[in-house]
Amino acid sequence: MQADRLIACPHARSSSHHNSNIHDSALQLSLVSKRLRSRAALLDNNMQGLAVTASSSRIVLAMFLLGLAAGAAAADGRRRLVSSSPDEPCKKMTLYYHDILYNGVNNTANATSAAATKPTALSTVLNPNGTYFGMLVVFDDPITEGRALPVAGEEPAARAQGFYFYNKKETVSAWFAFSLVFNSTASKGTLNLMGADLMDEKTRDFSVVGGTGDFFMARGVATIRTDVIEGFYYFRLQMDIKLYECYV
Repeated sequence: MQADRLIACPHARSSSHHNSNIHDSALQLSLVSKRLRSRAALLDNNMQGLAVTASSSRIVLAMFLLGLAAGAAAADGRRRLVSSSPDEPCKKMTLYYHDILYNGVNNTANATSAAATKPTALSTVLNPNGTYFGMLVVFDDPITEGRALPVAGEEPAARAQGFYFYNKKETVSAWFAFSLVFNSTASKGTLNLMGADLMDEKTRDFSVVGGTGDFFMARGVATIRTDVIEGFYYFRLQMDIKLYECYV
């Protein structure tokens, strides 16, 4: 019996020690698990904080940019007017556009526009008379309030500076992009226009896409009609300009 006890005792001590080790390991695992959960919660809170901060930053930036825009518009005391009806523009005017194309021979002194490119071969494919397809013209044309060209020494109401090019194979049609440059006691600044000049139509519209000076940030429509054509080298357009967004 004593021998049995002597034999059994070492086994009992080993089992007790083993159980103690398991218990300690379980405690350590529990502590590690708690620490991991704590760190995960902290990381989640940090991520939420970053998201809120980023969102708040975007809101602050948007408000800042809006403030800059509003400040720029109001810096010189102007207020924005937007028309509520097509029949009630905030500003309107009628002007005449004169184009004198350089003929390459004898109108150097009077010419206000010149072809920068020649028509392409496609210009006569579908129309034997030619549509000038691909021809680009640059211009610095006088703009007047009446139909007559300015006499010698007389300043025009404005100058139209830009280009047009012929862009249809089947018929004569052009596309314009230019600025009306005003520099007189009546008006100073620019109006920027662009659009298709569909020459077969009695009237066509150009978009007024912006402006500077007295026409700061102007928006509207310029209705174009052909007033006179004299051969290939001179034409006059009537422009009825209506602005529907103005700063005054």
